[in-house]
Amino acid sequence: MAKEKPEETRTSIDNINDTLTSVEQKVQKNQKLIMWLSLGAAAIVALIFIYIYGVRRPAINAGDDAIGQADAQLMQGNDSIALAQYMQVADEHGYDAGNRARLNAAILLYKDKKYKEALDYLADYDVKDEVIGAAAQSLEGDCNVNLKNYDAALSCFDAAIKTSNDNPAYTPYFMMKKATVLEALKKYSEAAAVYGDIMAKYPLYGDQNRLDIEKYKLRAEQLAK
Repeated sequence: MAKEKPEETRTSIDNINDTLTSVEQKVQKNQKLIMWLSLGAAAIVALIFIYIYGVRRPAINAGDDAIGQADAQLMQGNDSIALAQYMQVADEHGYDAGNRARLNAAILLYKDKKYKEALDYLADYDVKDEVIGAAAQSLEGDCNVNLKNYDAALSCFDAAIKTSNDNPAYTPYFMMKKATVLEALKKYSEAAAVYGDIMAKYPLYGDQNRLDIEKYKLRAEQLAK
């Protein structure tokens, strides 16, 4: 038994050494992994900076310059030239310039009674603002009214009402448009209800805009009988 103890001692030491070696190898592997992850993160950050400063900002600047030229033509009364330029910006540029160009192109197309073309640009317009965004949705409704797509128009006016977020100047305006379409569809009871909502929620709107909303409401109620 006494002769076997040194062997047992050597074996224990060997086991400890093996364990330490294994731990060191794992640490080395982890260090390599951390190094590669760090390099990967640095590469991603570099790509982001390249995109922002090499791609995104130049694209934004180019779009801003292009729409500025269209704005200048519009201010000078050159609507047809401005329209062509807005359409080009909308088709070739993204970001805020491209988005605004879509709306401006749609407005000018609507003025030219090109309702279907206007709808094409409005379909790609990104609604971001409670007032301008709601106005864009209302314009989409107007296009559909002129195309006699009344159900689609109602959906657009409902969207405008929601987007305008109880704005006392604009929300009742969109509600009036909705009520008018409902009357065109001979849904007089629904139209009367909308007029009633305007009177209840926005009591000053009628007087401020010289509109006898109660008269519209009574007329719709009479037609509903």
